[in-house]
Amino acid sequence: KLYFEDFGRENVANAYETSINKLRLDYLDLYLVHWPGTNEAIMIDTWKGMEDLYKDDKVKNIGVSNFNAEHFEALLAQVSIKPVINQVEFHPYFTQNKLRKYLEVQNIHMESWSPFMNAQILGDETLNQIGKEVNKSAAQVVIRWNMQHGVIVIPKSVTPQRIEENINVFDFELTDEQMEQIDSLNKDQRIGPDPATFEGH
Repeated sequence: KLYFEDFGRENVANAYETSINKLRLDYLDLYLVHWPGTNEAIMIDTWKGMEDLYKDDKVKNIGVSNFNAEHFEALLAQVSIKPVINQVEFHPYFTQNKLRKYLEVQNIHMESWSPFMNAQILGDETLNQIGKEVNKSAAQVVIRWNMQHGVIVIPKSVTPQRIEENINVFDFELTDEQMEQIDSLNKDQRIGPDPATFEGH
């Protein structure tokens, strides 16, 4: 990811070189602008630096993280390459319906970070009840819910048993009713900053 301190078209290439040297790679499969910031001109200038990397075959894909529809409207009006992905906060307490529909129309993939809300959501009664119905854990139910909404989900865990559990989500499907039950848990509750105002401080 490209962070605020490396914003600006002239800084992007150096930040990229630092990243691939740390990772000991020759190129990146995906490089993301981490936040939009509150300065639209700098955000667009930074994206043009990402486009430079893409055009030079240094990255296979470029995308963004934590962008709202308004950020995309500003960006897409002035750039030549559309982000392939938007990584955002998404979980049953923050379902981002408006943004999800916008990204579908724009053909931009959505990826969820912190799909378990830093584990806060795993004690939810509805998720655990659905888990009993499908003989899965609440975490597996949340991952499957993401998948059935067409959202890319990469849950974080350092525990081998949980990592194995998180992968084991392809042998069941949630019903429409179960999906609606989970959707109805939405409280528009964030655990991260609001992208409209966050400046990285």
